[in-house]
Amino acid sequence: MSGWILRTVSRYVSWRRPCHLPASPFSKRLSCVFSNVPSLAMPTSTFEYGYVEDVEALEGYRPGGYHPVQIDDRLYTRYRIIHKLGHGTYSTAWLALDEQTSNYVAIKVGAADADKREADILTQISTGITAPNSETASTLPLALDRFTVDGPNGIHPCLVTVPARCSLRDAKEASDSMLFQLNVARSLAAQLAIAVSTVHSQGYAHGDLHLGNCMLQLPYSLNNLSVKQLYAKFGAPDSEPVVRSDGKPTSSAPGVPPYVVKPLWLGIPSDELTPGDAKLLLADFGVAFRPSDKSRFQSYTPLVLRPPEAFFEPTALLSFASDIWSLGCSIFELLGHRSLIDGIITPQDEITAQQVHLQGRLPSEWWDRWELRAKWFDETGKPLSNERDIWSWDRRFDEWVNGLRPSCGTDLVKDDEKAALLELLRWMLAWRPGERPSADDVLETAWMKQWALPAYAEGRKSWR
Repeated sequence: MSGWILRTVSRYVSWRRPCHLPASPFSKRLSCVFSNVPSLAMPTSTFEYGYVEDVEALEGYRPGGYHPVQIDDRLYTRYRIIHKLGHGTYSTAWLALDEQTSNYVAIKVGAADADKREADILTQISTGITAPNSETASTLPLALDRFTVDGPNGIHPCLVTVPARCSLRDAKEASDSMLFQLNVARSLAAQLAIAVSTVHSQGYAHGDLHLGNCMLQLPYSLNNLSVKQLYAKFGAPDSEPVVRSDGKPTSSAPGVPPYVVKPLWLGIPSDELTPGDAKLLLADFGVAFRPSDKSRFQSYTPLVLRPPEAFFEPTALLSFASDIWSLGCSIFELLGHRSLIDGIITPQDEITAQQVHLQGRLPSEWWDRWELRAKWFDETGKPLSNERDIWSWDRRFDEWVNGLRPSCGTDLVKDDEKAALLELLRWMLAWRPGERPSADDVLETAWMKQWALPAYAEGRKSWR
C-alpha cells in the first residue's frame, strides 16, 4: 500500500468510538470520512520513503511539490518558523513568529504547482463586505500578508493569517463520541451557512466545502507567550528523520527535508466544545471559483460530499448549487457522529446508490446513463437490497444523529426539529442544481430560524 493511502487509511482506523452502531452496507468500518482517498492523491517523486504517521506525503517533496520548511527557518526575512500546524494535499501550514510585530501567525506554504489565487480571492471577498466588523466577516479568514518563496522545488505561494485552533473534522476525531453538543452543532451550522452566503454574495463559490476546511478560532491569543512558554504549554516540535527506502541519504535530493515535523495540537475534542468557544472560520479558498466566469467543470470536493452533477454531467459548468449540496452534507455531519454518505475508498457508483436511497430515483437522463444501476435498483427504482441494507433519511438520522446522544449525555434532536431539518436537507440535496435553495434561502428556512440561528446568537453572548 503506497504511503499516502496508508497515511489516510490509518487516520480513520485509529478513531475511537465507545458505542458501535450497525454498519451500513457501504461501510468499510472506516466511516464518518471527509474525503475519498483517491481524491487526495498528489503527483509524487520517483523515490519511496519510510512511512511517518500524521505528516504530509513525503513523496510530495519533488519539483512542483512541497517546500522543505524546517524549524527556525525565516521566511520573507521576518517570519521565524516555530512549529508545524498541519498539511493538506497541496500545502503545509506552520506557526511562525512575526519578528516585526512579535505576534504569532499561521503561514500556509503552497506546493509550487498549487493554485496561486487564494490570497487574491480572499482579498476580493473581504473588500467586498460592506461591514468588515460584522458577523459575516468574522467567519472568513483575513489575509495578513502574502509572498512567495523560491526553493529547490519551485516557487511557492505563501499566505499569512491568524492561527486557528483546529478543524471541525479534527475536533470530532479527538472525541470518543465524535459528537458536538447539540447547541454547538446548531451554532456551527448557522455560522457555516452564513460564511457560504457571504462568499456567494461576492460572486464566488468555495468549491471544497467539508469539515476539514472549517476551522475553530482560538478563544485566546498566543501572543502573550514566549516561544519557550509556548513549547512548555503545547509541546516542542516532534520531528522524525526522512528515510529513503533505498537507504540513500536525503541530502542527495535538495528538495527533500532531512526531517518532518508532527503537527502541534491547539484543538479541543468536539464534545468538550462550549457554545461560547464555537467560533467558526471557513478556510482554504484554493479552488474557489466565480461561476460567472464559466470556467469550472471539475469538482474538487471529496466524493462523499460531491454533488451528483459532477459525476453525471462532467462537461457541464459548476455553479453555486454545488456548494449547497456539500453544505447540506456538512450540516448533517455537524449534528451526527459520521458523514451522511458513508464510506472510504468507496466507488462513485456505491455513493450514487446511497444518494438514491435518500433522494429517490435520479432524473431520467441520469438514470438511463447510470451503467451499474442494475446492481442496486430495478427499472422502476425499487431497491434490490434487503430492507436491513437500505439506509433512509430517518434511519441515518435516528442512528447517526440521535443514536449516541443519550449515552454521551447530550440532548436529543426532537421530532419537530428533525422534521424541519430533514425538510431543509432534502431541499439542499435536490438532484437538479436549479432546484436547490440559495445560501440566503437556507438561512431563511424554519430550521435555521427556529434552532440554528438562535443557538448562534446565544453563543455569541459569551464569546470572549
